[in-house]
Formats: sequence, structure tokens, C-alpha cells
Amino acid sequence: MTAAPLHIGIVACSAEGAALCYRTLCAEGAQRMGPHAHPEISLHTHSLADYVVCLDQNDLPGVAALMLSSAGKLARAGADFLICPDNTIHQAMGHVLPQSPLPWLHIAEEVAAEAAARDFRRIGILGTHWLVTSDVYPNKLEAQGLQYVRPSGDDRQELGRIIMDELVYGVFKPESVARLQAIIERLRDAGCDAVVLGCTELPLVLNDGNSVLPTLDSTRILARAALTRALRSR
Repeated sequence: MTAAPLHIGIVACSAEGAALCYRTLCAEGAQRMGPHAHPEISLHTHSLADYVVCLDQNDLPGVAALMLSSAGKLARAGADFLICPDNTIHQAMGHVLPQSPLPWLHIAEEVAAEAAARDFRRIGILGTHWLVTSDVYPNKLEAQGLQYVRPSGDDRQELGRIIMDELVYGVFKPESVARLQAIIERLRDAGCDAVVLGCTELPLVLNDGNSVLPTLDSTRILARAALTRALRSR
């Protein structure tokens, strides 16, 4: 008898990114498992506002408490392992993992492994201002022997504004997409050969078709890694 796929638990933060991750799991699950099939999936999220309060105060233990609260609820719902389709709150993973009831896949580890597999060498990091100034991606990229470039201060602020004031609400403005494309062009000029879409909403407006650099879609990379993990038991 073929073993059932593992149950995926999603610790969500912002709605648009979590929805894209969920849709990817379902759509690509069907590609791997057959028509309409995908692993069992449960999702829990606290209010994004609660996370923002903690992030603004640099309260990573507070972020971790929210994540662990979701993790506990997902464990009780029967999840076998956890993913978080939000790059920014991965800053709190050092506080989360020692107390977590379940194992996690780390979004930046999966992206860095994909970048190395595709032979990229110097990666531009896009994301919220909290993410871009953190060590979430630098640590994981360096572990793969990769270099990285952070956007300039002005570009970080513009990225943060577009993400938090527009993309998380499902607002997609052509002029904002053009600004994001210009930021990627500056990362190319700084020697980058690829760019991490390190906010799970960015793949909603950026892709290889409208970026001057190849994109590393963190949302879909994480979802695909979760599918592989869930189906490993089959």
C-alpha cells in the first residue's frame, strides 16, 4: 500500500503570500499526484497587525511567540511539518525552532539551495525593509558559497512601502512595478546575476518575463520543497 502524503502545516502571516503558497501546493500537487490531488494542508495565521507591532519594536521573541502559537494549533490539527510563506518573520526562527512541536522547512535555505543548483553566484535580495536589513538571506546564501547584495537605503524604503502599503492588500500598480524593475536593474549593475523575490507577494508582480535578472521565487520554491517533503513517504 502506498503511504499517504505528509500533512503540510502553513504558518501564515500576510494573506496574499499565504494564498499564493496554498494555491501552488494545490496546483502543483495535482501535477505530481494526479488530477485534483494534493497533500492534506492546514493553515493558521494571527493578525498581520500583531506581527507588524513586534517587527517595528524589533521584538523577535514576540514574533516567535505568534509563530509558535500557530505551530501548536497546526500540530493539534495533525500537521506533520511546517512551512512559513513569509520571509520577514524567519528572523525569529532562532527562537522558534528550539520550542517548536514540529519540524520546519526554512524558506531561505530552500532558495539558497535553488540558487546554487542553478549556478548563480551573486544574488540581489528584495523584500521588506525588515528582511533586507536582516541576516535571513545572507547567512543561508553564504552557507552555499554565494555572494549577495542588499538594495540601497532609498531602494529599501521604496520596497517596503510598495510591499506593505500595496502588495499585501492585493493592490498592483503599474508604476510600482516599474519602480521594482528599476531596483532590479540597479542590482544587475552592482554585479548580481539573479534576484531573490524575498517577499512572498513579490511573485504576484515580478517574474522572469518582466525582470532583467532571473528571479528566485521564494513562495513557489518553498511550496515545491514542501510538496517534495510531503510526498517522500509515498
